[in-house]
Amino acid sequence: MKSLSVAATGMLAQQLNVEVISNNLANMNTTGFKAQRAEFQDLLYQNIERVGAASSDAGTVIPSGIQLGVGVKANSVYRITGQGNLVATDNTYDVAIQGRGYFQIEMPDGTNAYTRAGAFALSPTGQLVTGDGYTVNPGITIPQEATDVSINAQGEVQASIPGQVGPQVVGQLVLATFFNEGGLEAVGDNLFLESAASGTANLSVPGATGYGTVLQGFLETSNVNAVAEITALITAQRAYEMNAKVITTSDEMLSASTNLK
Repeated sequence: MKSLSVAATGMLAQQLNVEVISNNLANMNTTGFKAQRAEFQDLLYQNIERVGAASSDAGTVIPSGIQLGVGVKANSVYRITGQGNLVATDNTYDVAIQGRGYFQIEMPDGTNAYTRAGAFALSPTGQLVTGDGYTVNPGITIPQEATDVSINAQGEVQASIPGQVGPQVVGQLVLATFFNEGGLEAVGDNLFLESAASGTANLSVPGATGYGTVLQGFLETSNVNAVAEITALITAQRAYEMNAKVITTSDEMLSASTNLK
């Protein structure tokens, strides 16, 4: 009764599907979060009668054969990197990316991580840092006497300093892009790491060809579509229930066969 094991793989697949959906819904309000999607593949097939095999000495062949599938398996959990909505915060150090790119963040061990969450702040020494205190690369220090700070679409950071004519450039934001953004390794805290699947980071200033621009006083919201996720959740629930029904039915059929007299 192969249907027992086949249905079991279906239940496990839908369990993973629900876990992915629940993580998406849990991060609906996470700045810069990118939704994920579970993808599946059918397992190997058992050939009871191989398609195309000879069915007679006259050269006739079996047109379709008998192939029995043995279930489903998870192939990947793909990250959807589409643009989230932009929401105004009027916070001087909140910066959103419009288009492709990630901010480069220096981790405590000296390695680089990448994020779309531009909710930045100032350290005690005036450096631009993330909410966890990690430095935004390249390091940008705001003078203590600055009365106003502006960041233009090309990522140039300017500060108005008393006694000086016009704003002074104090730093330049850069963006990183990857050939395969879906291959970035998520490590939590809105951070991603470069991996062999993502390819190496390509750095340039915002607004360059193939790079997005930045917008001061805005944040990028999660790109999770709540309606689509709830619909997918209901579908996954029904699929789980139907696979469970297959197991129940298979068990009843086995009981019927063992009770034969």
